[in-house]
Amino acid sequence: MSSPVALPVPQIPRRRPTAVREPLQDRPVEGRKRVLLAAPRGYCAGVDRAVVAVEKALQRYGAPVYVRKQIVHNIHVVTELEDQGAIFVDEVDEIPEGSHVVFSAHGVSPMVVSAAEDRHLHAIDATCPLVTKVHREAVRFARDDFEILLIGHDGHEEVEGTAGEAPDHVTVVNSPAEADIVEVRDPSKVVWLSQTTLSVDETMETVNRLRTRFPELQDPPSDDICYATQNRQVAIKKVAADADLVIVVGSANSSNSVRLVEVAREYGAKAAYRVDYADEVRQEWLDGVTTVGVTSGASVPEVLVQEVLQALAEAGYGDVEEVRTAEEDLMFSLPKELRQDVSGQRDERALGGRSR
Repeated sequence: MSSPVALPVPQIPRRRPTAVREPLQDRPVEGRKRVLLAAPRGYCAGVDRAVVAVEKALQRYGAPVYVRKQIVHNIHVVTELEDQGAIFVDEVDEIPEGSHVVFSAHGVSPMVVSAAEDRHLHAIDATCPLVTKVHREAVRFARDDFEILLIGHDGHEEVEGTAGEAPDHVTVVNSPAEADIVEVRDPSKVVWLSQTTLSVDETMETVNRLRTRFPELQDPPSDDICYATQNRQVAIKKVAADADLVIVVGSANSSNSVRLVEVAREYGAKAAYRVDYADEVRQEWLDGVTTVGVTSGASVPEVLVQEVLQALAEAGYGDVEEVRTAEEDLMFSLPKELRQDVSGQRDERALGGRSR
């Protein structure tokens, strides 16, 4: 198994400096140059819903609309929304009383909700419904006095939100190694839950180690790792087996993007790197490379992938073959606060992973 990667605590991103991208050079290699483009990739239904929620709020209420933390973990998305009038803050106490605030797709704890109410903020909850499911599981198991071993990464917003639902019952397990040392009060009343964006393989290794120590460990009612995370990992596994190089488009604080790099390396890619933008692809990565795999995290708009493909085409990798391992058709409705249009009519538009 690959070693866990420590994720930085999400910070509000700095704007991308204006730069002219130097074209990549088409250098000769032994063999036919090609790109294997993983599918599914990019936006999932929960990300799409959250981004559209901010856009809709801006249209309805006008700027500024405040957003606690990054709405999704992608620099490009956040800066585009800033240009439209969104203001991103770390905590709700930075927001003027009575303002509109959107809670990010990663979810918030009850303490954050309460703090927003104390400031008379008009809150729009853009939490991904799959994250909300985990929150409800935490509340349910805590009510039944289970100790909850939450597999995830300390400092990640999603983990903070889930743990905040039952702080006296939750212990965070960061890695398989921590499963070997975590202590519980009553081994007969233990359940595991997980952050939705983890590596499937590493999560199951952690669960197996926990179950060795606590044979009565209970499973969540259904898989906590989201469909999009799993689908993107399955796709990159297939691509990585035939790739000399894998490029993952996604931001550094995007857990699922970081995991895709890990999975690519583990499943056969000779090298794998993460980039936010096409101008971060380095010429030396392509030395001697015939096959490049490309994918993107679940919070990445398709335009960024297309820019990477254009850059690779300049280097002679214009032959693109899509490797599809699943079809995605899950759709989520807008947050309830936005389900009426400006005329008062209900807007029942459902949202799926659009190409943006």
